[in-house]
Amino acid sequence: MAGQDQDKEIVEETEQLQPESDQESHGTEADSELEACIAEAVEAALAEQQDTVLRAKAEVQNTLRRRDQDVEKAHKFALEKISAELITVVDNLERALEAVPDAEDANVKALYEGVELTLKGFVETLSRFDIKQVNPEGEPFDPQEHEAMSMIENDDVEPNTVLTVIQKGYILNGRVIRPARVMVSKTSAT
Repeated sequence: MAGQDQDKEIVEETEQLQPESDQESHGTEADSELEACIAEAVEAALAEQQDTVLRAKAEVQNTLRRRDQDVEKAHKFALEKISAELITVVDNLERALEAVPDAEDANVKALYEGVELTLKGFVETLSRFDIKQVNPEGEPFDPQEHEAMSMIENDDVEPNTVLTVIQKGYILNGRVIRPARVMVSKTSAT
């Protein structure tokens, strides 16, 4: 009987252990599902954070690039306002030279040469600061750099050729400060 009692006890213990084993296997399954969900959530959060960091880096790089471009433009075109004012001085010196009726008179000749040298020095100074004069006489009309004041019929030259420059234009570092005001040829209406 002692053997039977022992067998009964073993069977009872086995039965008691059996449900616990089922619970353990069910618990392990739930734990692994939970771990998978957590891992998936962590990966999603990590991917989102990486995307946010990449976007922030790109934004910083774009901001730095824009800043550098703005600084470069500020250096390049800082002279734009003053150069627009200075070119009127050049215009006045050119008008003074054109207004001299007779540069052969000894009194007038010295004054004429002085104004001419002043004009030449002024234009050279402007060119040292990348302010270039546009005098397109005889060249094809370019609406980017020229302003057509009138059209003149002329069959001797190609149509849209600059015949006369009324007022010279100026360019600062490739940007037009003032377009050249010109008279342009057109074919005669026959």
